[in-house]
Order: sequence, then structure tokens, then C-alpha cells
Amino acid sequence: MPSSNTPRPWHKSFWPWFLIALPAIAVVASSWTFYIALRSDDGVVDDDYYKQGQAINQDLGRDRAAAAMGINAQLMLGSDRRSVRVLLNKPLDNAAALQLDLLHPTRSGQDQHLALKQEGPLMYSGQLTTALVQPRWDVELGDSSNHWRLRGLWQPGSGEPLQLGAPH
Repeated sequence: MPSSNTPRPWHKSFWPWFLIALPAIAVVASSWTFYIALRSDDGVVDDDYYKQGQAINQDLGRDRAAAAMGINAQLMLGSDRRSVRVLLNKPLDNAAALQLDLLHPTRSGQDQHLALKQEGPLMYSGQLTTALVQPRWDVELGDSSNHWRLRGLWQPGSGEPLQLGAPH
């Protein structure tokens, strides 16, 4: 006569499956993390980070030079969304070209560096290499010889021009 206390097989119990599920979830989560790490390259930290940190002080001198010159600018996206126009508040001495840097907040591979051509005493323009899909861009406008610069934060999708002024 069989007894009523016959043990159930292990695969029909809750606790073995619970204990197996914990490491299985960890394996799946770590595999997913590895996939994300391979898919999104964050770039390499520069070996010369100390020298770049010291260069920040030189860049602040460019900001002060723009303030001393009294330069302000207005940055506009063209109607075709592929061109950029810059309107200065006053003419520059001996400046046939300006440099416009549109810097992606997180991915340097999407940065755009434009040499702007002079169209008039106060107007400069340039063509974008790709459309600006990111809603927010860090902008630096300066002369081609790196004596001065204006900086700002631009949201081209807003339709509003960006006002660039030297910090006081």
C-alpha cells in the first residue's frame, strides 16, 4: 500500500525554480547591458586631458576679448533648414571669414564646424553638412584666427534665432 507522503518530484516544486531564476535573470540582464555597451560608443577619453583642462583658461580669454570688442550676433537657421546665417551687431576689422561650431552635447561625431562666408558688412552664411536632428546644440562663433568667440545654447526647432553675446 503506497503512502500518502510520497515526495513530489523536484521539478514540480516552487523553490528550485525560484533559485534557478535568480542567476538566470542576472545572466539576461548582463547580456543586455553588454549589448547596449557595444551598440553605443561613448568615445575615448583623451590621453592629454590635463593639457585640455589648462586650455580652458585660454578659451576664457577669447570670451573676454569678445566682450571687450562689444561683439553680439544673431544666429538663424535658413528656410531650407540646411543653411545658417549670422548677423553681427557691428562690422569686424579685417575679418573675411568666421568659424561656427555646432557641438552635440554628448556625441562629438555629430559636431559640425562651418567656415562662414561674408555676404555683407554684418551678414555671414554657411551650409550645414547634415540636418540638425538633436533638439539642443552648444554653439561657438568666433573669428578664424581664434582671437574671440561667442557661445550659446541653441534649440533650432523652436524657430527663434539665437542671440549670442559676450559674457559680462
